[in-house]
Amino acid sequence: MNSMKSTWKVGVASAALVGLAGCGMHQNPPPPVAAAIVAEKPGSVVEQSVVTIAARVVKVDQKKRIVTLRDADGKVFDINVGEQVKNLPQVKKGDDVVATYYESIAITVRKPGEATPGVETADTVGRAKPGEKPGGLAASQTTVTATVVGISKKKGTVTLKGPRGKVVTVTPRDPKRLDEVKVGDLVEAVYTEALAISVEKPEKK
Repeated sequence: MNSMKSTWKVGVASAALVGLAGCGMHQNPPPPVAAAIVAEKPGSVVEQSVVTIAARVVKVDQKKRIVTLRDADGKVFDINVGEQVKNLPQVKKGDDVVATYYESIAITVRKPGEATPGVETADTVGRAKPGEKPGGLAASQTTVTATVVGISKKKGTVTLKGPRGKVVTVTPRDPKRLDEVKVGDLVEAVYTEALAISVEKPEKK
């Protein structure tokens, strides 16, 4: 998934490191776990990917607000934590971080009048109360609705015109999907990504 979206969306991670309880790990962080699901029905398809990754806090620079983490492969990387994270002082060396990254895209064919070309974006951030162990959830959803302006069953492509006038030609994974699309139809794509992070001190042996 594009290198776990550049180390599980570092930018989103810094916003999400803000409140939830997690699962402590006894030894080294386990390797990433990934799962993918594709669901289809006439006129729509939904593709989902979920990746869970664990890391351990190596260092915390409270002044610069930088948390250094090490994953199961021994890779060390930094996360810049924004000022919106009030509980950074609660994060200590040796704490375990568990992050679950979710990504999905749902594509639906709409008939004229059922939708309007455009772009909509919605963001959600959940955070902890001061003093609670950091963790949290950051989610973003973008909906793009474009108009079908051309179809080539010979080439297996469909040409779309976006809400800002940009024209692009795409190739569906399954050419049979073109049988359900006509020029003038609308294609609605809903892209969702979410990142949940929990932090907890490792349990004492």
